[in-house]
Amino acid sequence: MKSLLLATCLIGVLALSSCETASTGPSGGAAATSTSPASAYQAAQADVTRLRVQANQNVLLAPWTGPYGGVPPFDHADPAAIPAALQLGIDLQAAEINAIAANPAQPTFDNTIGALESAGRHLDRVSSVWNVMTDNVSNAQIQQLEAEWSPRLTTAFNAISFNRALYHRIDDLYQRRASLGLNSEQLRLLERTHDRFVRVGAAATPEQQQRIGQINTELSAKFAEFGRRLLADENTAIFITRRADLAGLPANIVDQLAQAAQERGHTGQWAVVNTRSSVDPFLTFSANRRLRQQVWTKFKNRGDNGDANDTNQIITDIVHLRAERAHLLGFPTHAAYRMDDTMAHDPQRAMDLMMRVWGPAVQRVHEEVRDMQAIANREHAHITIEPWDYLYYAEKVRRARYNLDQNELRPYFELNNIVNAGFYMAEQLYGLHFTEITGQVPTFNPDVRVWRVNDRDGSYVGLFYGDYFARAGKRSGAWTTGYQGHETFTGRTITPIMSNNNNFVHGAPGQPILISLDDARTIFHEFGHAIHGLVSNVSYPGLSGTPRDYVEYPSQVHEHWVLTRPILNQFALHYQTHQPMPQALLDRVHNSETFNQGYQTVEYLSSAIVDMKLHLVADGVVDPDAFERQTLLDIGMPHEIAMRHRLPQFSHLFSSDAYSAGYYSYLWSNVMEADTWEMFEQSGNVFDPTIAAGMRNIILAPGNNTDRAEAYRQFRGRDPDVNALLRVRGFSVAPTPPNGSSGAH
Repeated sequence: MKSLLLATCLIGVLALSSCETASTGPSGGAAATSTSPASAYQAAQADVTRLRVQANQNVLLAPWTGPYGGVPPFDHADPAAIPAALQLGIDLQAAEINAIAANPAQPTFDNTIGALESAGRHLDRVSSVWNVMTDNVSNAQIQQLEAEWSPRLTTAFNAISFNRALYHRIDDLYQRRASLGLNSEQLRLLERTHDRFVRVGAAATPEQQQRIGQINTELSAKFAEFGRRLLADENTAIFITRRADLAGLPANIVDQLAQAAQERGHTGQWAVVNTRSSVDPFLTFSANRRLRQQVWTKFKNRGDNGDANDTNQIITDIVHLRAERAHLLGFPTHAAYRMDDTMAHDPQRAMDLMMRVWGPAVQRVHEEVRDMQAIANREHAHITIEPWDYLYYAEKVRRARYNLDQNELRPYFELNNIVNAGFYMAEQLYGLHFTEITGQVPTFNPDVRVWRVNDRDGSYVGLFYGDYFARAGKRSGAWTTGYQGHETFTGRTITPIMSNNNNFVHGAPGQPILISLDDARTIFHEFGHAIHGLVSNVSYPGLSGTPRDYVEYPSQVHEHWVLTRPILNQFALHYQTHQPMPQALLDRVHNSETFNQGYQTVEYLSSAIVDMKLHLVADGVVDPDAFERQTLLDIGMPHEIAMRHRLPQFSHLFSSDAYSAGYYSYLWSNVMEADTWEMFEQSGNVFDPTIAAGMRNIILAPGNNTDRAEAYRQFRGRDPDVNALLRVRGFSVAPTPPNGSSGAH
């Protein structure tokens, strides 16, 4: 069943990219009882056989065919075909669940837990294609279908969660688990499956289940509507008509803005699209303060304009529904509910870590603002630094203090070279080899590239898809999707299929696509997620996903390799001279590594703190704008910075439950990441084979087969040290807490 048994989506990139749900029967309940248990079971099995025959005749549901063990049929991704495929997938999975629940034989691991792991494969397959469509090639038709089918899928999921016959079988196994003779992986899967069912309300009263189900369905509809409204605001742009207004912008950015305008029917103009990948470079280099303010304001007001795309009421409803559901499930707050199955476990532990870093970060911001204001004063700008000035004047400080202009770096970071650099890193660390096979398998857009991945012994590992460019209908940001995860429990090895998705802007025809150092790190970050999936060796898909506050850790570690000399010498080659980045320039980059860390940390942490405090409101009754303002005031938010994600556009929180009360997880993972990188640096070899083997065999490959905190201790020999994070950001090292532990755990 893959992700279908979880309370929400499987947390982590090793799961499929979004929630996939199914019902237990046409009525949405458990299988009807026939004249005898045996006849009910026979009827359920007959339903499975009949529906499976139908499903195997539908290309969106059938087992994937083609090379490499089968590939997603993106060439058949027709929105008109989705409803029938989803409904048949729901019906088939309902029959499969009914057959498990109606089995008159005593529950065993294989006939219950193993059967659950196998159920729903047809729905998983169509959901993989459907999720790619909603995220990457959305349009009005797809958005309408998403609004219609998200609640239906959630209703179907509720029926599985509340199937009492099914839960009784799982609970029976759980109570007898010590006598079942299970191996460690099977025992952990049983325990986690039982816990997941309890967490979604399987043990609740029928009345509670009815209300929980209603809440889940309402939430799914609101998530889809939030995403639709945000995408509508992000598909807008500010058009520049005078070349004089482009002052300060590098030529490659000007070309990208021109290309974006042309794609939107404004040839001869320049478009700043309302997404981060377009806005941040403009704010960094544009000398036109009026336009900077206009671009910044439009970007930060996404979803908050009081128009048809305003998201505030949706947020109000979501937060209230989450709080009610948490109470029904026995938790005091949504934050307590969401964090019960994380490494931090307790919201207060996450808050303690965030506030431990917050103080030094705010202090650094005040120092950064003083430096920027001094430059503005020397230039007689007659301004006080405002949020739309921060990136622009920070760049001036960088040039003045470190003799470093970000534009000096862009010529060394050509997009294709950096993609290849990631492959080289994976080969040196883990023995993975990438061979491009674009054109040999279907893709959902001509821009998408595909690579076959082999291990160091030549054995086949899986496939990797790269979708690097922005387009109308594609959501903003960068992310990783798993189309298929590793498994072996049926006796057949299923290999991973992973993808990276970014939003770079096409340059002028024939021109190289030059990206920033931050962009290069983003590529390595998302590629770290893909590696996590590719090297998975789990037997059961139900153990593939890791806790939310662990899953970002491996991807964050991989960002560090961007500026290592082996990568720079081979891949950070100047696009004109083809020479590697000179050591003198690299030294200036390293000298500036702690530069602007106040801004970056406060921008992120303010969003994480507001998220946590929002979901600690016991009754969930909030006015989003007022709550955001008051919380930032309470924690002393510097007025020169805005939250990285204001609540009206915080898709991490309101397009699903995935990161709700969980945005702190990046910081939690940062502690492990910084501590791990110190380990590599201290070894004297950034590709140290012993440490790399530990990364692959202990940190990456096992998924959730073992407790991840214990895995880190096995890898590092101790808990992670939060001071490693403070050191890497150039902050004052924090005093050791009273309990004597300096780690995040």
